[in-house]
Amino acid sequence: MPNLTLDQVEAIAREAHAGQTDKAGRPYAEHIQAVAEGVRARGGSDEQIAAAWLHDAIEDDVLSQEWLAAAELPQQVKDLVIAMTRHVDEDLQSYTRRILSTPGARLIKEADLAHNADPARLALLDEPTRNRLSEKYATMRRLLGLAEG
Repeated sequence: MPNLTLDQVEAIAREAHAGQTDKAGRPYAEHIQAVAEGVRARGGSDEQIAAAWLHDAIEDDVLSQEWLAAAELPQQVKDLVIAMTRHVDEDLQSYTRRILSTPGARLIKEADLAHNADPARLALLDEPTRNRLSEKYATMRRLLGLAEG
């Protein structure tokens, strides 16, 4: 069986996240699209772009670990999705170490953080939430060795 195309991965991700919204009430598909586009704009590979489309699918319980294991995807894509999946009760240092030890994952997380920390997106949230998330994203950027921004 051939691997899924990027268009097929995008369709699967959009379907999986259908009906889901972000903290501001926007369709979640906007976020995964922005991350995939951010990975592409940063020179990411097709494998990284595919993983970007799927980066929150397991964490958000919209696709299962079993689905990912059986999916017709290169192992690198599966490894990247697993690296991006933060587990319940997982400390930030363990999560960060996994991202940094998985080739290509840091670029996806950089695109994820860039969209999450977009001032226009954060402006839609109440001040306490905006402040909490801004600090969370800044901490993650520091742990990953990414410049502020």
